[in-house]
Order: sequence, then C-alpha cells, then structure tokens
Amino acid sequence: MIERTLERVIFASRWLLAPFYLGLVVTLALLAVKFVQKLAALFPHYLDLDLNTTIVASLKLVDLALTGNLLVIVVLGGYESFVSPIRLAAHERPAWMDTIDFAGIKMKMISSIVVISAIQVLEEFMDLGEPTHHDLAWLIGVPLTFVAIGLLLAVTDRFDSHAGKRD
Repeated sequence: MIERTLERVIFASRWLLAPFYLGLVVTLALLAVKFVQKLAALFPHYLDLDLNTTIVASLKLVDLALTGNLLVIVVLGGYESFVSPIRLAAHERPAWMDTIDFAGIKMKMISSIVVISAIQVLEEFMDLGEPTHHDLAWLIGVPLTFVAIGLLLAVTDRFDSHAGKRD
C-alpha cells in the first residue's frame, strides 16, 4: 500500500510542470508584444533604410518569430509528453502533434536554436565593420557547436530507435 501511494504521488508530481508551461505561454505573449513593438518602430522608416539595415531589421523579426515557434513547440510538445494529453477535436489539433515524440521535440528545438543562432551570427556579421579573427571564430564556432549537438542527438535517437526495433 505504501509503494502504491508513493507511486501515485510521484506520478501526480508531473502536474508541477504545468506552471512552467503557463509561464512559457506568458513569455510567448510578451514576445508577441515585443514583435509588434519592433515592427511598429521599424514601419515608418523602412523605406528609408539602406539594404544592410533592412536585412538586419527583417532578420530580427524573423528571429523573434522563430523564438515564438520554439516556445510553442516546447509548451505543446512538453505538456503533452510529460503532463497530460491535450484533447482537441481533430480539426483543431495541429497534425505535427500526433506524430511528434520527445525525440522529435528535441530535434525541432535544436533545429530552431541552430537557425536562431545562424540569424544572430548573420546580424552580427553585417553589423561588424572590420571583424577580427577572434570575432569571426566566435561567430562561426557557436552555431557549429549547436549543429554538432543536433547531429549527436540525431545519431543517438537513430541508435535508440534501431535498438528498440530489435528488442
């Protein structure tokens, strides 16, 4: 009886994650406000900007959108994977939610992080006047690190899926 009670308490503890996901939803709302703020500030001057400034400003908006996508992936995928299934009518439910598992969430996250990192590098590269070798090494090294992590995760997940099929 003690073991069963302990197991139920441990299983119910997954609901302690719910405030984290609600906090990320609030963060997503704040990010949307920041996106609109950046867009509103950019709009009146957009036609007067030079090409490089236009590209950097546009990339900042793309960066915010990708960060929002990442938050949605974490909130929906994480909640469904670790807390409770989300019960929606079939036409309301995004198709990817039925096919994604924790490994898929990890890969979508790392892919988003790599793209966000690459955008940051491009922004920095375009803002640099005369970059030093040290600057260039950091600008290239950080995204490559994320790519390497993504590849390692993909290989690990591949081995795990093949091991699971043999069992």
